[in-house]
Amino acid sequence: MNLKIRLTILNFLQFFIWGSWLITIGAYWFQTKEWSGTEFGAIFSTMGIASLFMPALSGIIADRWINAEKLLGVFHIIAAGVLFTLPMIESPNVFFWLMLINMIFYMPTISLSITVAYSAMKREGLDIVKNFPPIRVFGTIGFIIAMWTISLTGLEKSSFQFYVAAIAALILGVYSFTLPKCEIIKNNEKKSLLDAMGLNAFALFKDKKMAMFFVFSMLLGAALQLTNMYGDTFIHDFDKIPIYKDTIAVKYPAIIMSISQISETLFILAIPFFLKRFGIKKVMLMSMVAWVLRFGLFGFGNPAEGLWMIILSCIVYGMAFDFFNISGSLFVETQTQPNIRASAQGLFMMMTNGFGAITGSWLSGILIDKFFITDGVKDWQGIWLSFAAYALVVTIFFTFLFKHKHNPAEVQEIKH
Repeated sequence: MNLKIRLTILNFLQFFIWGSWLITIGAYWFQTKEWSGTEFGAIFSTMGIASLFMPALSGIIADRWINAEKLLGVFHIIAAGVLFTLPMIESPNVFFWLMLINMIFYMPTISLSITVAYSAMKREGLDIVKNFPPIRVFGTIGFIIAMWTISLTGLEKSSFQFYVAAIAALILGVYSFTLPKCEIIKNNEKKSLLDAMGLNAFALFKDKKMAMFFVFSMLLGAALQLTNMYGDTFIHDFDKIPIYKDTIAVKYPAIIMSISQISETLFILAIPFFLKRFGIKKVMLMSMVAWVLRFGLFGFGNPAEGLWMIILSCIVYGMAFDFFNISGSLFVETQTQPNIRASAQGLFMMMTNGFGAITGSWLSGILIDKFFITDGVKDWQGIWLSFAAYALVVTIFFTFLFKHKHNPAEVQEIKH
C-alpha cells in the first residue's frame, strides 16, 4: 500500500478515537450521570497530568529501546481495554482513575504517531513540510466524523461513545504493528547516564531560543483545552434563555463546535506555504492573534443574531490550533538531532498538553468560580473576554522575547 495512504489511515484513526468522546463527554457526565462540575474538571486534568511525563518518557523509550510503531500499537491496545470498562463505572472517583490510565496511554500516541510518520517519510525522501499537512488533515477529518457520528446517532449522552472509541483504538493498535519500522539509532560511543536514558532532549532548555519556544508553548498550551472544556457548555447554557433555546445551535452544539475542526482541515493545508514564506515566529504570532479572536468572538456571540460570531470564532480556531500545534512540531524537528527527535517531540507535548493544559484548566476553574459566577449563573462574556486578554498578553510578550531569524533553507532540510 502507498505510504501516504498508510499514514492517512494512521492519522484518521488516531483522532477518531479522541473525537468519539472529548467534546460529548460533558453531556454524558452532567445529564446522564448528573455528576459534579468539580469532578468534571478533574477528568479534563487527566490529559494534562498524563502529558507531564508520558509523551517525554515514551519518546525516550522510542529513541533508545522499542521501535516507535510497536510502542504506538501497544499503547493503543491498552487504552482500548480501559475505554471498554468506562461504561460500567458508577463512581466518578473510579471513573477519574480509569480515565487517567486511559490518557496515560493515549496522550503519548499523538507524538509517537508524528515520529512514525516523519521517520517513514524521510526514508522515502519526501518533503515533510509539503507532504505531512495533507496527511495530518485526515486526523482532523477523523475527529469531525467521530463527533458527527456520536451526535447524529444520539450517543452524546450515552456511554456507548466510549465503546466506539475503544473499537477504533483496538483497530489502530493492531494496525500500528504493520506500519514502517522506526529504526533505533545505536552506536558504540561511551555515553553519559543522561545520554543513555535519553534525557539529553531536556538539554534543549540550555539553548535560549528553544527555552523561550518551550515556555511560550506552555503558555499557549494553557489556551488549548479552554474551548474543549467550556465551548459545548457555553452553547448549552443558552437553553436557559427562552429566546435562544429552540435555535439550531442550542439543539446541536457539538455539530456547531465541529466547524472548528472543519476549519482545521483548511488551515493544515496552508501550513507549508505560511511556514516557508514567513517562518515559525510569524506563524506562531498568527496563531496567537487567532486565539485572541477565537475567545473575543465567543464573548460577543449568541445562537441567534450573533450566531455568525460563534461560527467565525470556530473558523478562526483552525488557524489558532494548527499554526501553533503542527508548525510547532515541525519547528522542533528542524532544531533537534535525529537521536533525540522522538524525545524532543514528547517534550513539546509535555509543555503544551501537560504543564500548559493543567495550568489553563486549574486557573480558569478558579477564576470562573471566584469572579464570573453569580447565583449559579456564569458570566460567559466576562469569561471569554478574560481568556482573550490573556492570549493578547502572551502575544505581546512573544513578539519581543522570542528571537528567531527565518531561514527558508532550514525548513527545506526537514525532508533530509
